[in-house]
Amino acid sequence: MIPKPLRELVRQRAQGRCEYCQTPEWLNGLPGEVDHIFPRALGGSTDADNLCFACSACNGYKQARFRGVDPATGEGVPLFHPRQQVWRDHFAWSQDGAQVIGLTPCGRATVAVLHLNHPLIMVARSIWVRIGLHPPV
Repeated sequence: MIPKPLRELVRQRAQGRCEYCQTPEWLNGLPGEVDHIFPRALGGSTDADNLCFACSACNGYKQARFRGVDPATGEGVPLFHPRQQVWRDHFAWSQDGAQVIGLTPCGRATVAVLHLNHPLIMVARSIWVRIGLHPPV
């Protein structure tokens, strides 16, 4: 159980935005969740440095993973770590704003493992782009 003050610190630090796919909680329409970056099931700690804010989709796909396979090389690599890495160093938005592009092995593996370009979210992003709510700045 994550204490309420710690959950709120994680949410505030992320400004209510999923730290993996960058979708704001208010736009997603579902409450965000606190994710253990290095999974608790594998010995990860419940402290601010190992916690991030995630949408239910990203957190659900991530589960107890902290590594994935880079689809470009087939090599196992760590997933994106929001406390130690900067999102824009590993990801970019496609020209139309609907797709997350992995720029690095870590970024590509994270896109694959977390299904950041699931067809349903890409449709939603396309709508958000048309009404000026996406991509995030």
